[in-house]
Amino acid sequence: MKIYDKIAGETAREYAFRILRNNIISLELEPGSSISENELSKEIGISRTPIREAIIDLHHALIVEIYPQRGSSIALIDPILVEESRFLREVLDVAVIELACKVATKEDISLLEENVKLQEFYLSNFKLDKIMELDDEFHRMIFAIAKKERIYNMKSTMMIHYDRVRTLSLVTVKDQKIVSDHRMMMEAIRKHDSVEAGELVRKHLNRYTVDKEEIKKRYPKYFKM
Repeated sequence: MKIYDKIAGETAREYAFRILRNNIISLELEPGSSISENELSKEIGISRTPIREAIIDLHHALIVEIYPQRGSSIALIDPILVEESRFLREVLDVAVIELACKVATKEDISLLEENVKLQEFYLSNFKLDKIMELDDEFHRMIFAIAKKERIYNMKSTMMIHYDRVRTLSLVTVKDQKIVSDHRMMMEAIRKHDSVEAGELVRKHLNRYTVDKEEIKKRYPKYFKM
């Protein structure tokens, strides 16, 4: 499991949640695997209480399953929840990128372009963790351009269902189209073309529909039947 530095002002509960969330998305904590409060407390270096609170938060988001007297485990990937979270993301991301097309400045475009260039660099070296980080940052930047950062933060927990599949898509299908999708989105924002930008987001987020059978074939034990 990957342990990250604590962010200034972050509570122990928020820190534990962020570490668990990131490791679940990256599949360091695999679907169906057991987790122990005691072991997590030792590994992360904090008390059991914030660990337990983070686990409960993830349980409410249907990401962790809690069994009284028996412990907890990472939930299997539920295609219904994946589709529901993908649908929510599509609705929000299309509306936000259309708004960003109207208000983006030259400085905003420059920052997006810098991000995409880094994605292209890490894609050529196949650094999946960096691509995922930059992918998240790219979409967060678009929400920031549209002055909708709080909405981005609010949806992040539900997106874990979809984000695990994003990771599998990169590993299994080695989908290199996501980076070119981002470049085309950036160019649409540069041209202030909200119609094209919205269509690009829909295409981008629907790639899972094409990949899901190959992913499930490769990792059947990860998925809820």
